[in-house]
Amino acid sequence: MGGPVVIEKPKNAKKTVGKLLRYIGRSKFLVIAMLLATIVSTLLSLTGPALQGRAIDSITLTEGRPHVDFDSLVRTLTLMLSVYVASALINFGQGLLTTYISQKTVYSMRADLFSKIARLSIRYTDTHKHGDIMSRITNDVDNVSNTISSSLSSLFSSAITLVGALAMIISYSWKMALVALVTIPLTIFVSSLLSKFMRKYFVERQVLLGQLNGQVEETVTGYKTVMAFSREAASRAEFAKTSDEFRKCSIKANIWGGIMGPAMNIINNLNYLIVAAFGGYFAIKGQITVGNIQSILQYSRQFSMPINTIANQYAQILTAIAGAERVFDILDSPSEPDEGRNELAPADIRGKISFSNIDFAYNPGEPVLRDLCLDVEPGKKVAIVGATGSGKTTIVNLLTRFYDVDSGSITLDGVDVTELPKSTLRRAIAIVLQDTVLFSDTIAANIRYGRLDATDEEVREAARTANADVFIERLPDGYNTVLTESGGNLSQGQRQLLSIARAVLADPKILILDEATSSVDTRTEMHIQQAMVALMKGRTSLIIAHRLSTIRDADMIVVISAGRVVETGSHDELLRAGGEYAKLYKTQYEGFST
Repeated sequence: MGGPVVIEKPKNAKKTVGKLLRYIGRSKFLVIAMLLATIVSTLLSLTGPALQGRAIDSITLTEGRPHVDFDSLVRTLTLMLSVYVASALINFGQGLLTTYISQKTVYSMRADLFSKIARLSIRYTDTHKHGDIMSRITNDVDNVSNTISSSLSSLFSSAITLVGALAMIISYSWKMALVALVTIPLTIFVSSLLSKFMRKYFVERQVLLGQLNGQVEETVTGYKTVMAFSREAASRAEFAKTSDEFRKCSIKANIWGGIMGPAMNIINNLNYLIVAAFGGYFAIKGQITVGNIQSILQYSRQFSMPINTIANQYAQILTAIAGAERVFDILDSPSEPDEGRNELAPADIRGKISFSNIDFAYNPGEPVLRDLCLDVEPGKKVAIVGATGSGKTTIVNLLTRFYDVDSGSITLDGVDVTELPKSTLRRAIAIVLQDTVLFSDTIAANIRYGRLDATDEEVREAARTANADVFIERLPDGYNTVLTESGGNLSQGQRQLLSIARAVLADPKILILDEATSSVDTRTEMHIQQAMVALMKGRTSLIIAHRLSTIRDADMIVVISAGRVVETGSHDELLRAGGEYAKLYKTQYEGFST
């Protein structure tokens, strides 16, 4: 389950931000309104220090006695009050707009991400932890949402404030503007140095968070197995190890993130001190007034404030970029290929299947099927048997195009399956797996998953055909009984019967039974076999089974060994031949032969 954390080289942050901005751009009218509100709010805030300086200069000394220009002072204070009230109202509206933009952006991201997951290849989901995928659609997208809502307007406001404050200082004194800029190189150096460490730990923290979620998902899903093998302590220890790595990484990330703000504050206070000292010197020289000094000091604060704001939000921004990179990693992954353009309708499919010279490997250099050839006639019941790992289930994976062949071809009614749209191909096939998949919904809804437009009576008829209606009718709410996750409130046999009822309702041209009766008792198996006789009538059926007793009446039995077809024939023919099938049969019913 666990393992050492492998941190990939950080991806291109500029590219990630560009993609994120394109998502934000989908709310372009809201963004324009927010930017206009930000511009007005920032300009009003830049007006404040100038008005403060004017108010101070309304008080002068004349022949050693103070003189107050009350008319000018009242007008200035009234204007200041109006500016501050207007700024507060606009800031409130700006906050609302930012919230709408944030939520609309993450809504679009989640919708695209969920849609992408539905189109990912089976290979992707087989090779990535499900918990990590879930972490990306929840935690990582939430981080993006929080950052947009808190940082989008403030970053734009900071840029305007930076330019505006510098322009105002220059308007008072170009010398003071040079003084205000003296600490900028130090700011850039410190922020660049700290950002290198911050980015490393924030990316690592997101990876560890995904790994933690993966461990939780695996443990909860397989909790019965954990308990059955008394692995609770080992599971806790493994989780604690990853959790401890996450704790240590989070501490480092927060330390480096926390240093940025205080470091910028020190530099800003140093800047304020330098500006005040030189401002006093120039005032003594008569080059600027006391009111000008006050205004310049305020503008100096405003000039430093954007840098401080960005520094304080840098940790959160890094977390969001790291999360966005992980989200875009899924969005940029290739979708399941579907190049099929053949207009063959599912209703016109007869069910003739042909496998020609198939080679396939899940991992390069580890072939599962080797030059496999197999023909299945329409309406025939074909059983596929063989030892574990011989490639039986792989044949099903290739027929349904969960995976594509490395070489060779698979045809359906003479048409290469790659030429058929996957929706057409899969609507013609119904699969009953050993591991039944049920959803947290009513029994009726789970059966209707086979055909969503089915009526209630059709659902009930499918259940009767599958011999599932007997136990369903005994439940307190019958077909409206809500199943817990994965149908945990039903027995294994009952879950399997529902899965078969779903296949019955789908009315497929091709039926695949992958160890469909291996997890049920003999009595339930008898009910299933009865249902299968009616279901398989007139349909091409592929049956993968370990219990050879369930396939004795198959039209043809295909024996797979080491990825090749080694025998074909009826039950009696294969027993008389004394080959691989006979050995398997003797192993099950006559003990191990020597």
